[in-house]
Amino acid sequence: MATNMGTVRRRLLGGELRRARESAGRKAEETAAHLECSMSKISRIENGMSPVKARDVRDLLEWYGVTDPAQVKAVMQLHKDAQEQGWWEPYEDQLPSGMATYAGFECEAVALRAYEPMFVHGLLQTEDYARAVISAANPSQAETVENLVRFRMQRQQVQAERDEPVQLWVVLEESTLRRPVGGREVMAAQIEHLITAAARPDVTLQIMPSAKGAHAAMAGAFALMEFAAAIPTVIYIDSIAGNLYLEKEREVRAFAQTFDLVRAAGPDPQETPATLQTIAREMRTP
Repeated sequence: MATNMGTVRRRLLGGELRRARESAGRKAEETAAHLECSMSKISRIENGMSPVKARDVRDLLEWYGVTDPAQVKAVMQLHKDAQEQGWWEPYEDQLPSGMATYAGFECEAVALRAYEPMFVHGLLQTEDYARAVISAANPSQAETVENLVRFRMQRQQVQAERDEPVQLWVVLEESTLRRPVGGREVMAAQIEHLITAAARPDVTLQIMPSAKGAHAAMAGAFALMEFAAAIPTVIYIDSIAGNLYLEKEREVRAFAQTFDLVRAAGPDPQETPATLQTIAREMRTP
């Protein structure tokens, strides 16, 4: 299954447009007025979260005084590359807001570090566990549930078929694994799946003991996605209120520090298989 660079290229395009605007001394408010759009749309374009029409890109380059033919050609090529559709396109109508963008980032990330206090990470879920989680959030919507389950499984398949799968480091709370999502048998199978996953060279898994008490990441789940070359790291935060993406240097630094504190506070990843085996046995015991 082929992936693509559309989402990442859109970020690069947005960065080029932002730098051109700043070099020209134009404010975001002026740019929004020039394009007759909202300030939030300019922000989304420059952050790579929203598409932009080719004629608007050309208009902005001209307005910013970018006249070098080579530079204009390079930016327009970025725009063309950013139009490439992703594997997730058939699911977009039913995906939560922002999840299509996340899928694009995830399939191009070279490293992903995540703290998960409530659920097993989506790249490590079994199909039955995923169905139980998604069903709980979408009661009485069987068709939507099955489409979202297929989407989640396809995310895993995309990673499996990459030449270089993302280097995944996940810190899970012990309480997450003791919650019988889907029933005790489904949860036991999920934990055994994690035992297999933890043996892979691209996966590092830590289980934060409930007895550990308070730690640096208790405010909630987050993920750091790192990319090759000069593409900035993205912070992803998922919540009921919607998805949030952060990429300012100080924000990335703060979340990276938080993750480092959490994994330092957790047990050695080499202890993970034994911990999982113990929980799996308890889950299968009536």
